[in-house]
Amino acid sequence: MHDPRVRPLLDELAVEYDSRYGDRFGRGAAAEELNRYPASEFEGTGGALLVVQENGESVAGGAFRRYDADTAEFKRIWTHSAHRRRGLARVVLAELEALAAQRGYRRVYLTTGPRQPEAKHLYLTTGYVAQFDVNQDPELIGSLAFTKNLPVPPLS
Repeated sequence: MHDPRVRPLLDELAVEYDSRYGDRFGRGAAAEELNRYPASEFEGTGGALLVVQENGESVAGGAFRRYDADTAEFKRIWTHSAHRRRGLARVVLAELEALAAQRGYRRVYLTTGPRQPEAKHLYLTTGYVAQFDVNQDPELIGSLAFTKNLPVPPLS
């Protein structure tokens, strides 16, 4: 998480979170959220960090950490605002899922905020199961949780 290639991801996420949720959680709350988990939780065999680069520029990424023995928690899935609508988030999700399965996880858990309808749509259209009533007002729910079972990788 200290790699300079990750900085654009975290910087733009902070701006986006503050613009979407500043009135709900207060300005600057995004930085606190982005620093909530130590970098060590995304390192080693229990975690991973993925950055997609194009012409040396970080354009998309995501990470996971151990949620429980069989479950990876996906965090910080992001596409730079200038590179959206190109399918990069789907690429990041698929790669994170493959990495998590290779590391022995059988399930994914993730959350998104109530003011990120594009993220909610992405997860629902890529096989994630909402752990909330999708017909209820997201603002009343708060954090929108999703799960997905991962395929068991073939023995090599």
